[in-house]
Amino acid sequence: MNIELLQTVDVIEIMENFIEKIRPPEEIRKKVDITYKIENQSVIIYEVRPHWEKPGQMIESVIGKATFVKENKHWKIFWRRANSKWQSYKPKPHVKTLNEFVKIIDEDKNGCFWG
Repeated sequence: MNIELLQTVDVIEIMENFIEKIRPPEEIRKKVDITYKIENQSVIIYEVRPHWEKPGQMIESVIGKATFVKENKHWKIFWRRANSKWQSYKPKPHVKTLNEFVKIIDEDKNGCFWG
């Protein structure tokens, strides 16, 4: 089930504000940029940069993910390990709001997201 329409508007507003705050300066965004996407019940933050061997091809490197759990009314936080598997973020596996999620990503106290 997808995030409901009204909630999607809130998600977009929160994410657009966060991404604008953390994006690199405009003059280097062709070399590296930060963005997000909404997939079903999840919000995924990722870095975009040209492939090192094929400069015309862009590659996406995941930074973190939050998945909304409707029954519990919270967001589960995930980080991606080097083996490309999603893992629950153990210090804080879920939060009540998306704002809490972006704060955890921004602070990255355990080096799981920006490492």
